Amino acid sequence: MKKIFSVLSILFIMFSFFSCGTCNCSKEGETISLFNGKDLTGWTIHGTEKWYVENGDLICESGPDKEYGYLSTNEKFKNFELTLEFKQNANGNSGVFFRSSIEGVKISGWQVEVAPPNHDTGGIYESYGRGWLVRIPDEKENILKMGEWNKLRIRVVDDNVKTWLNGAQMVNFTDERIGKGYGFIALQIHSGGGIKIRWKNIFLMKL
Repeated sequence: MKKIFSVLSILFIMFSFFSCGTCNCSKEGETISLFNGKDLTGWTIHGTEKWYVENGDLICESGPDKEYGYLSTNEKFKNFELTLEFKQNANGNSGVFFRSSIEGVKISGWQVEVAPPNHDTGGIYESYGRGWLVRIPDEKENILKMGEWNKLRIRVVDDNVKTWLNGAQMVNFTDERIGKGYGFIALQIHSGGGIKIRWKNIFLMKL
């Protein structure tokens, strides 16, 4: 009986090890890299737009269909702090979704806007819901550096969302619906064509 118990214990440990190894599981308080700089391991493409890796950067680019496209994490997250860098090479209408779900290319959840100048980068938009929840005041629109690397920080804890762009706080917003949400993180390509954005240093700490 002891021998059987020992064998089962070993099998359980091995299963746990390999499960975490394949899903990039994260523990509370641990910072993990969501992008390995080599390929799209840990992510799923939605739609026909282009997602690829070049010189260590993750690139989203409009395809011939010029439709919405998304790249979502395989893992879902509730409370977290996410930091990433983006560079808008052409246009720039994109965003970072959190606590989201998707059917085809119809995404439900909340978006931290990434957009051209004077279009609310760092603001909060509810997709297929209430629309804009928080827009950025005009005096903060010069914080975005178009054509250069920008650092975006997103902190989501229960019903509160905070965002920072290049070290400046853009949003501190509390909302009951957001508090009930749970889902993946996703990067967006907006419809209309002409979009090309580079992403790098995508790190998440589960809270």
